[in-house]
Amino acid sequence: MEISGKTVVVTGGAAGIGMALCERFAQEGAKHVIVADRAIGQAESVANHIGGTAIKCDVSDENQIIALIDEVEGRLGPIDLFCSNAGIAPLDTEVGNATSSTNADWARCWGINVMAHVYAARALLPRMTARGGGYFLHTISAAGLLSQIDGAVYSTTKHAAIGFAESLAITHREQGIRVSALCPQGVDTPMLEAMPMGPQMRDGVLPAETVAQCVIEGLHDERFLILPHKIVNDYMKRKTQDNDRWIAGMVKLRTHLHDVT
Repeated sequence: MEISGKTVVVTGGAAGIGMALCERFAQEGAKHVIVADRAIGQAESVANHIGGTAIKCDVSDENQIIALIDEVEGRLGPIDLFCSNAGIAPLDTEVGNATSSTNADWARCWGINVMAHVYAARALLPRMTARGGGYFLHTISAAGLLSQIDGAVYSTTKHAAIGFAESLAITHREQGIRVSALCPQGVDTPMLEAMPMGPQMRDGVLPAETVAQCVIEGLHDERFLILPHKIVNDYMKRKTQDNDRWIAGMVKLRTHLHDVT
């Protein structure tokens, strides 16, 4: 997929990876870039900077996602690429207790990290398939392919997001739908401040702009997995080749991380 001339929506576009994506899509000649975010003031700042459009949206609310899509397609035309980028990264409430997060924590993370992707696809699939195709980019995490130490809610919801992205890609490919899952490790964004320790810090923290460049390349090749940290592919192989050994290694890594902190 080439971005030039396309209408692109980015949720969570006011900061971090989302902001870098908006800026890069504008540089690539997108026809319209829609910066969707709960923080409308920040979204407007990004939109003004790139000549885009800011729309307030809480992605955990299906009605707001439907309204976002209706507004964009009504005002600006068909959406070519929808980037479900908004996400949250909670750690376990009690260190050393994978069950410690509350039901409310689980529900909030599930709504943003998983169901927001479902809501967007549910609203857009009939429109995209009717016009011959479309593209979904899901910002997930290497944690969805591997795991997140001391982050049971985050890790679980990111695994689920991978599962949905795969289902979307498999079921609708013949209808012209393409799907990419962006799965970085550490990226220099405000979200990283909420989880300062863990395996995501061991292989280099990338600037958000570098991740955006990887997205451009991945979309061009229409790759399902976009891995800014190439070593993630090696970790995936190790995990699938010997899962018990991989778990044991993660236990040792967790112990080491807690010893040094």
